[in-house]
Amino acid sequence: MKVYLAASLFSQVERKWNRMLAEALKKYMPALGVVLPQDFKPAGKYNDPGHYGALFRMCIDGIDAADAVLAVLDGAEVDSGVAWEVGYAYARGKPVIGLRTDFRPGAEHGLNIMLSRSCRFLIREFSFQEDVETLAKAIARRVKKIRLD
Repeated sequence: MKVYLAASLFSQVERKWNRMLAEALKKYMPALGVVLPQDFKPAGKYNDPGHYGALFRMCIDGIDAADAVLAVLDGAEVDSGVAWEVGYAYARGKPVIGLRTDFRPGAEHGLNIMLSRSCRFLIREFSFQEDVETLAKAIARRVKKIRLD
């Protein structure tokens, strides 16, 4: 099974956390493939405006090839790229597992309803725990349910 990890990836902290989460998930589901778009490097370069089209295509292909999308829905406003990826996955019939560790309130579970209602599962584990292992276990349980559906 393959999961596309839709998450903000613009800072070192975000990128490192994404990788930690992917590694923790593999610990609980060794056969799980986790697609990290932050590793996409068209023409051997990161963030090269000349290759944005290829990067866009790689992200779409990554979602299309995945069995599910794991979307990190943190922040006062969810990252616009993540929001787009959730909408695309939903429209393509891909199950979305939403993950929110941000404790700020909002319309529904801290989220805009267009995001919360696009998720087959929504995991809320507040940031006070600072425990990626707990998150990975909760996500693995949902991924296994998708596989059984």
